[in-house]
Amino acid sequence: MQKGHPSPRQQRPRLVLWRHGQTEWNVLEKAQGQADVPLDGTGRTQAKQAAAMLATFDPAFIWSSDLQRARDTAQELAALTGRELVLDARLREYHVGIRQGTTFAEFQAQHPDIYAKFFSEENYRVPGAELPSEVNERMKAVIDEAAAAVNDGETGVLVGHGAALRSGLLAFFEAPSHLREMFAGMANCAWTVLEKHAERGWQIIDYNAQTLPDASSVLADEMPVEH
Repeated sequence: MQKGHPSPRQQRPRLVLWRHGQTEWNVLEKAQGQADVPLDGTGRTQAKQAAAMLATFDPAFIWSSDLQRARDTAQELAALTGRELVLDARLREYHVGIRQGTTFAEFQAQHPDIYAKFFSEENYRVPGAELPSEVNERMKAVIDEAAAAVNDGETGVLVGHGAALRSGLLAFFEAPSHLREMFAGMANCAWTVLEKHAERGWQIIDYNAQTLPDASSVLADEMPVEH
């Protein structure tokens, strides 16, 4: 390959799913849901540091949840890249209903029967909350739309929230919900990178990253596609 020519990897469409920076409620382990909790000082620093790295992807577009902790995280990247920030309510966190503002210990103490159902029933609706299947539907819709919008060699960035992004990732790949436990929760201001392989389709190439993924050649153990 001649120097200066893009590699096959560089020509692939790419999506980055980026979680917002830290908030005070994250530190206190309170369920935030769609409460509009701001970034704390650490979260603002995380957003600036992560944005400087993600800016090297030269994103073609940046879409974000309209909740301020995600919006302010995304704005750091928009400011560095000059891209317009598009707000999309579909990227919001789960609406958690009566869990909002409580830790799991408080939720269990206040609502023991609901707490038990929350952990034992697959698609249980906590009073006042969204169903997990409803979150899957809206997250899949927005990721599908982003996947269709990103062109070869481009990167699109979606900024959202830990639980909804993890659910959306499984929904996008049409994976069964029980596989959720295969994925650790995304850290504050960490991101997941998807690339579209010409023959295999969309693939996860990095998960819960907090440094830039290594732009190396194709993995040594990647077998050819059978025809």
